[in-house]
Amino acid sequence: MKASAQAVTRTVRTRSLPELLLALVVAALAVLSTGTPPASADSVTSASEIGQALRRNPVYVDPAAAAQLSAKDADALADRIAKADRPLFIAVLPADYPKKDLFSKLRTATGITGLYAVRLGDAFDARADSAVLPHTAVRNLVTTVQGEDTRTQLTDFTSAAVTNMGGSAPSTWRSPRQDGGGVSGTALITVGAVLVAGGAGAYTLVRRNRRRHAEEQRAALEKLRVVVDEDITAFGEELDRLDFHPAEAGADDVMRADYERALDAYDQAKSLMAAATRPEDVRGVTQALEDGRFSLAQLAARREGRPLPERRVPCFFDPRHGPSVTDATWTPPGGAAREVPVCAADATRLSDGRDPVMREVDTDQGRRPYWDAGPAYGPWAGGYFGGGILPGLLVGTVLGSMMATPAYAADYGSGYGDFGTGYEGGDLSGSDFAAGDFGDFGGGGDFGGGGDFGGGGGDFGGGGF
Repeated sequence: MKASAQAVTRTVRTRSLPELLLALVVAALAVLSTGTPPASADSVTSASEIGQALRRNPVYVDPAAAAQLSAKDADALADRIAKADRPLFIAVLPADYPKKDLFSKLRTATGITGLYAVRLGDAFDARADSAVLPHTAVRNLVTTVQGEDTRTQLTDFTSAAVTNMGGSAPSTWRSPRQDGGGVSGTALITVGAVLVAGGAGAYTLVRRNRRRHAEEQRAALEKLRVVVDEDITAFGEELDRLDFHPAEAGADDVMRADYERALDAYDQAKSLMAAATRPEDVRGVTQALEDGRFSLAQLAARREGRPLPERRVPCFFDPRHGPSVTDATWTPPGGAAREVPVCAADATRLSDGRDPVMREVDTDQGRRPYWDAGPAYGPWAGGYFGGGILPGLLVGTVLGSMMATPAYAADYGSGYGDFGTGYEGGDLSGSDFAAGDFGDFGGGGDFGGGGDFGGGGGDFGGGGF
């Protein structure tokens, strides 16, 4: 009986190994036959699915494009966007993903006003609701990151975008690091004891830092005051040279109103500068000067019988040149090409291959263009170039880099990326969006011409995706 049992045991043991191997093979075949197949035209993730994913997370990486951006890098990018509280959506898709109407489809499926960026194979482009980021700013941001690898490109684009765009993160995103945030009572008591013990020293340090910050602000304002006074003086000289008198023959009430607005702007600029106590106060001064120069441009057109000028921002190279008349492509030294508003004279110089006449200011390194000078020139430029174009103009410049830092708003004021529309991005607007903001990949605006999405970004309309 004992020998028979041992025989049975030996039989079971000798049969178990091949049976186990056979079972593993069968299981593997079952997994392969029922698992996720490779991406193909028939199994491509739909825009609707991508849109739903973006409603939950700001970054979506298609399984077929997983080699382009690791899960760790995608999570880091998503955390950065969520912490910045901006409605930026990023999708990484394979090169053969269907392009037609892609941006419009994503915008409709997501249903959230915001900025949408897509890396499609080696190509990259972006579109935005114009209330969140204007066409020019989107195009310039996209241009500055063309040709970079996926991780670098998306990181650089995100850094610039979240600083410059408007709106807030949608409510559909979960706040980062929501879980795991519990703190024990013992830890709280310990922290409290440390805070009490170090309270006096911390208070002293805060007071010292505040005094130093106030001194730095006063020094920055005094340096800036020289430039602003030059602007005010230049505008006053324009008024002195003006051969207009309200009682002259041919003058009407509309002309007199233009003239009065220009005079009021001059007086307002002087009053605001006299009352300025911080660099950010200068923004109101240059905004008043910009308003006054436009009033003079309107007056000149009425007197000469010309069509009234379009309301445009001043010449980028020197606001004292007056309102711009067109946009021209310009590449700063070491930077990427971008479109900037220019006066007629500078437009001619650029078309002839000559350098424009730039506004230079004193720095520790000598005379430099204002965009390569200190951070205090942000408020100065912000008053001239309102309406949301400033971020796109300054991308890649010294001033633009300074304004992108978290500490800049605390030192020199905020709002230079606020486009003044009164509309907050991140709203759940569903399919209710301006069709002109969202173009498609077709009609000559696809991924042609050097790997971009048809012209390097912009609104969702006017070519491109």
